[in-house]
Amino acid sequence: MVSEDDVILLDTNVLLDVLTERRPYYEPSEEVWSLCENGEAKGLVSAISFNNTFYLVRKWGGIAKAYTVLQTLRDVFAVVALDDQVLKQAISGGFSDFEDAIQYYSAVLGKADFVVTRNVKDYSKGSIPAMSPEEYLARRRLKDQGEGQT
Repeated sequence: MVSEDDVILLDTNVLLDVLTERRPYYEPSEEVWSLCENGEAKGLVSAISFNNTFYLVRKWGGIAKAYTVLQTLRDVFAVVALDDQVLKQAISGGFSDFEDAIQYYSAVLGKADFVVTRNVKDYSKGSIPAMSPEEYLARRRLKDQGEGQT
């Protein structure tokens, strides 16, 4: 098993895949979430994910459900603050999607090794590798196999 050496920022879309059990994305996203919850990876979420998640969950699940979900996110993941530095970088970072820019620069601030997202191409401007939940899990499995051989 890999120690908690990976620091990963989970994009809002991955969080919503789990929270809404969105098929066919639920299983790999839930597996990544579980790695964070079990301490096998350090999971980060940008503070902006709370706004986005609350808005969407409230629409389909009501206000009580939305607040319960926020408490779960707060308890499972380390929250990266949306501060002046992140905003300045996101505004001038050259991303076509401002929300993705905030996610990316939150990953930078949180010293993430990877961004786990379903929109990998949206992070091509950054130097932190972005990968889908499936790609991240495959990478971990390969790493686990390599460590098992030593």
